[in-house]
Amino acid sequence: MSTLENNTAPVEARGEGVCTSETTVRWAIPLSLLACVLLAFFDKISIAALFSDSHFQQAMGIDFDTTRLGILMSAFLLSYGFSSVLLSGLGDKIAPLRLLTGMMVLWCVLMVMMGFTHNYTLMVTLRILLGVAEGPLFPLAFAIVRHSFPQHLQARATMLWLLGTPVGAAIGFPLSIWLLNTFGWQSTFFTMALLTIPVLILVRIGLRGVQLEAKQAPTQQSQLTRRAARQELFVSTHFWMICVFNIAFLTYLWGINGWLPGYLIKGKGIHLEHAGWLSSMPFIAMLLGEVIGAWLSDRVDKRAAACFISMAGAAIGLTAVMHLDTPLTIIAAMSFSTFMWGVGAPNIFALLAKATHPRVSATAGGIFNGLGNFAGALSPAVMGALIAFTHSMDSGLIFLVVMATVGCVLLLPLLKRY
Repeated sequence: MSTLENNTAPVEARGEGVCTSETTVRWAIPLSLLACVLLAFFDKISIAALFSDSHFQQAMGIDFDTTRLGILMSAFLLSYGFSSVLLSGLGDKIAPLRLLTGMMVLWCVLMVMMGFTHNYTLMVTLRILLGVAEGPLFPLAFAIVRHSFPQHLQARATMLWLLGTPVGAAIGFPLSIWLLNTFGWQSTFFTMALLTIPVLILVRIGLRGVQLEAKQAPTQQSQLTRRAARQELFVSTHFWMICVFNIAFLTYLWGINGWLPGYLIKGKGIHLEHAGWLSSMPFIAMLLGEVIGAWLSDRVDKRAAACFISMAGAAIGLTAVMHLDTPLTIIAAMSFSTFMWGVGAPNIFALLAKATHPRVSATAGGIFNGLGNFAGALSPAVMGALIAFTHSMDSGLIFLVVMATVGCVLLLPLLKRY
């Protein structure tokens, strides 16, 4: 077992979370990150609302080809995963505010270009570039919170910015569907680009002065310490087990984000005019799950157990969905599933913080987030291929249930330690 895994000293004692009181921390930091994640999530999932739109399909030169439509989501996520791993080190070297500003400007430009695109290959290319531009966001947010908050507040602080995921889906899906039905598919991209301006202003105010480390010239000792921390990270079996669990965790997320509207419309026969608000209910439940999960886990401090229960509950909910027929019961079961997933979302980052050294926060977060999203990126495309092969929308959910079960098994060895 690695030195890292034998180190049971509190995280604060190793230089993390210098704040010791809830009144001394800056809650504006995770709130600003929330706005940033919210905008990024709008950009991610807006394409999914277009999957069932004939005008968008005609503009791209494709019909309702579930495999090619799934690739539009997977292309983004694959590049997002690579970028999160390969570019995560930027968060340890460049000031957070400067890095985020440059990233958000790129997002805005790419969304405008997508709105003018009438070619499938070009759209895939732009989605890949968007993934590269968004890749460093989560590891950077993880590192900022880890260095700005003490351990006993980290799940709640992480929860605040992670709320951008369910809130983005809860608002983004019905907003995109409304824009689509009212102004056409191009308006969904242009609107997301315009939203960048107010969010950028908020981020620049909220993150002003934030630094991951004190400004000082690197010494030979500090370089040796960082190198040793990286070596411990790469040989830590617990770190890699958490990363593999995150693959199953994010496979669920991106599978639901990519195919939930299409599943409700094509798989369960729910009319389009109802799909907008119905599709937001599971993500509202996910939001509640994140809030409750963070609050409980910060008190109990059983991060691995919270993640295990979360993934098991998500699988049970999806299994129930496949056996129900009425819209309200389907949405209720789906909402239970996403609620349970949400319970684990802030805890998995707190679990990562427990198992890794603070000096390599951005690197650990980048590998963790990148591998998870890289593998999870295959979820929409795999689900699309399974649906096309079996001619059943339920086959996509079966895939998610299997992945969730595998994730629970992988976490068993960590339940007592973390």
